[in-house]
Amino acid sequence: MTRPLFPNSLLLAAVLWCFFPRFSTAQGSGPCQISDKCGQFGVCDSRDSPICSCLPGFLPLINEQWNSGNWSGGCSRRRPLHCNATAREKDGFLKLQIVMLYGYSERWSGPQSQCETRCLNNCSCLAYASDGADGCRFWTGPLTNIQKFPSGSGSIIFVRVSNSELDVKKLSNKIVVALAVVAFVVVSVGAFLCWRLIAKHRGKKETIELGNVVDQSLPDGLNQANIDELPLFTLAMLTTATSGFSEANKLGKGGFGPVYKGELGDGREIAVKRLSQASTQGMQEFINEVVLISKLQHKNLVRLLGCCVESKETMLVYECMPNKSLDYHLFDSSQEILDWTKRYKIIEGVCRGLVYLHRDSRLKIIHRDLKPSNILLDNDWNPKISDFGMARIFGAKQDHMSTVRVVGTYGYMAPEYAMEGRFSEKSDVYSLGVLMVEIATGRRNKTWYQDGSSNLLGHVWKLWNEDNVGAVIDRRITGSKERVEVMRCIHIGLLCVEASPSDRPSVSAVLSMLRSEVVELPDPKQPALSVRPIHLDSAQEIQVCSSSSANNVSLTIVDGR
Repeated sequence: MTRPLFPNSLLLAAVLWCFFPRFSTAQGSGPCQISDKCGQFGVCDSRDSPICSCLPGFLPLINEQWNSGNWSGGCSRRRPLHCNATAREKDGFLKLQIVMLYGYSERWSGPQSQCETRCLNNCSCLAYASDGADGCRFWTGPLTNIQKFPSGSGSIIFVRVSNSELDVKKLSNKIVVALAVVAFVVVSVGAFLCWRLIAKHRGKKETIELGNVVDQSLPDGLNQANIDELPLFTLAMLTTATSGFSEANKLGKGGFGPVYKGELGDGREIAVKRLSQASTQGMQEFINEVVLISKLQHKNLVRLLGCCVESKETMLVYECMPNKSLDYHLFDSSQEILDWTKRYKIIEGVCRGLVYLHRDSRLKIIHRDLKPSNILLDNDWNPKISDFGMARIFGAKQDHMSTVRVVGTYGYMAPEYAMEGRFSEKSDVYSLGVLMVEIATGRRNKTWYQDGSSNLLGHVWKLWNEDNVGAVIDRRITGSKERVEVMRCIHIGLLCVEASPSDRPSVSAVLSMLRSEVVELPDPKQPALSVRPIHLDSAQEIQVCSSSSANNVSLTIVDGR
């Protein structure tokens, strides 16, 4: 007996390939093999329950029958086709992936890019499929025996539907996208709020109740300083930044305590002012500075970065001023010489800072301790006023205040403040005048000169009357033009230190004089040089502050820092 050249199964496969070249090897199995199982325009998927569903854009023809599990009635279009409609309302195609549609009405061997147009132009064409290199196949009769397959089987069919069905599909896609965006936003906001809540819980900071510590004359809202509003540095962080508060990093020392240079982990340079246990200043000055300077923003005021209140340590953290303080350069002959351009820039910058404090900020503030060691210099020699521990806030309608606690540095305190405890913006003007004279002469306003003058101001006044004030100008300032400007600054400085506050100009007027907006300057009057005795009654007592500045001065009643 002769064996056939091909087994029967291979012969059957070859026959199927001839009639169904694309799909013969991808037929379904199970209930979906039953002819017309889901009727016209129905799709059979043996993995689904129920196994039959209508094509997109179609609905069951008989609902009751369909719902009872008899799907042979098939589906009908939800919206009719409009073959000859305008381009705007023309029919379109919905894409069906991984399906098998047996048989076809026509095959066309043209380019695949023209399959859609060719079907659209034929009102009888209900679906098409591209057939790779073999062109396109078209279906013109009702679509039956459609099967859906898992990934890797079947093909892609494009079913013709009304244009309105495409709009529904687009709207559905937009809704899905919109919902996804909304969900993403909601989740993101929720995550952010959770993070903030956790961060606030972990970083809960200490609130200092001021009570009787801070002067009760402060405006409402400033009787309590919430440290939570200011960045807090840990003691460990500042210890590391300053190399354990080493002497090598020590920048100087004031009434508050020593100041150290430091560097944070992110590379930022800082200055740390550490309250000394032996300091005559304390929590009042600390809180006062936190309350005030955290609310002030000006390029000529030092910027407070944060504070540290931990393990009985009290520290303030500022931006670091690379060129240190003015007194370091002005009175130390071993340091870099300050030329007149830099000195004039410093005077002008200090004036701008004071104008902001007195007039332009929302809080009218009197500094009360303006002196060279409290003028810090940045890389470009821009001055920044620092140390607001002694500063006081004025009410909107106040022009002066009185206190029984006189604090400050002798030589820079206005006479009405030192003798009577009265201070105003004109008190800062007096300190500014002393500062201008010191910058012009390069000398401190120390007590006693050989000519019998009680201090630098008295010495300059004597030379002014002798028309010889040029003799006191710092010898390091050269050039005739510069010396004319220096003489003008000394003149303005003498106007600022007159005995009566009403005779002194405002800081804004000083700026105008410096810029020669006021051409003719009035003649100065004799500055207040002597200290009058103070008579105290039993209800008043002037508080004494021991000195820790370079001015080694002591008085029986008033002893500045």
